[in-house]
Amino acid sequence: MARGFPYPDLKDFLAALERAGELRRVPVPVDPTLEISEITTRTVRAGGPALLFEKPTRGQMPVAINLFGTHRRMAMALGVEDVDEIGARIGELIRPELPVGWAGIRDGLGKLMQLKSVPPKQVKSAPCQEVVYDSVDLDRLPGLRTWPGDGGIFHNFGLTHTRHPETGKRNLGLYRLHQHSHDTLGMHWQIHKDSTAHHAVAERRGERLPVAIAFGCDPVVSYAATAPLPADIDEYLFAGFLRGERVEMVECLTVPLQVPAHAQVILEGYVEPGERHPEGPVGAHTGFYTPVEPFPVLHVTKMTAQRDPVYHSIITSKPPQEDGGIGYATERIFLPLIRMLIPDIVDMALPEPGVFHNCLIVSIAKRYPKHAQKVMNAIWGAHLLSLTKLIVVVDEDCDPHDYHEVAFRAFGNVDYAHDLLLTSGPVDHLDHASYQQFWGGKAGLDATRKLPTEGYSRGWPAEAVMSPDVVSTVDRRWKEYGL
Repeated sequence: MARGFPYPDLKDFLAALERAGELRRVPVPVDPTLEISEITTRTVRAGGPALLFEKPTRGQMPVAINLFGTHRRMAMALGVEDVDEIGARIGELIRPELPVGWAGIRDGLGKLMQLKSVPPKQVKSAPCQEVVYDSVDLDRLPGLRTWPGDGGIFHNFGLTHTRHPETGKRNLGLYRLHQHSHDTLGMHWQIHKDSTAHHAVAERRGERLPVAIAFGCDPVVSYAATAPLPADIDEYLFAGFLRGERVEMVECLTVPLQVPAHAQVILEGYVEPGERHPEGPVGAHTGFYTPVEPFPVLHVTKMTAQRDPVYHSIITSKPPQEDGGIGYATERIFLPLIRMLIPDIVDMALPEPGVFHNCLIVSIAKRYPKHAQKVMNAIWGAHLLSLTKLIVVVDEDCDPHDYHEVAFRAFGNVDYAHDLLLTSGPVDHLDHASYQQFWGGKAGLDATRKLPTEGYSRGWPAEAVMSPDVVSTVDRRWKEYGL
């Protein structure tokens, strides 16, 4: 394939990380049951490197993990110095502004992808099919048991491919996979996910749903599987835009789906209509164990791989964890599109302790009474931002990423009898705090300066800050005296 993008293969990315001092090999035997999780969690929380466990005591291939655990590695994964560069590219290309609303987002992103002319490219042969196993044995994969209360082995970075049974529209998603046996997996398809819709249509028609799962894809394809794209935007078109070149795809051997040609391992199979199996529990990104629930079952009928494949996984738990780098990239990349939908927003932050979908901080250039509340309601109507449980709105002179400053304004500069908006709506499938599943209470906090037209008649005080000339003088003297 064309070698314009830095690493079209996971192994290329691992080599680049090693050259940059961002990868550490672990040459001693380590157990994928709990031990890899504990080592990885300590490494992530110390800001440490990506890890390659060369000798897992279970499975037949090394385990690569913590590849996206810092902002630097996330930027490397996407081939940029800073992920804001991608957001800036998108911002430039969507001007002049397209019609607002979610349809505007969808149309704008679709036109953007077409503008770059980077649709996936079909090839006849591929590295992911160099080895075709005679029989399926999922124990070849060093899947992880991450926490003591987990209900078994889970595969946490399998990129799942399905097609809508009627429209043929492809979906690429990242869903955890509970290994039930040597050839079956539990498909954790949450209620809001596109694959759930595909499966529902197949069940209504009484048909099997073909499924293909790719492990160890190049870092951009892996990221694209996590991106909150509209349902009718192809993730591989988006990946091609990010890479600046087309993603090579190959036809599966036993199901009518295409998969990335340079993946490390491919599983092919089908989901039987009406079949469910208890899935879980597992320690999730919420920091708590998710309950056992019935989910569809994938029957794996074919397994292929590269020669000497590398297995890619991730740890999920109470933040901070590796998905922090992924969430930050999503925040910065999709900011221009969110601003097209809600032009009032100046900047935004998805704090990692809020596991990204629970809390959103936005800054606005406030212009009229209840402007902040208008923005809150717009956010709760915006695609997957509808799952946000807490929205904090600050003035444009406050950096949403300066959590100390945000807290100063949200804790002390509000009158909770007037500035707190309470409502209810959809929440994440895994939200255990809501009193019933799938919907619950939400709060919006207006931490902006209040206007007389909002009923505030006392006159908002000026903030006590030092004059710029004194700051400049002290800066100079500070350096002179080595203070």
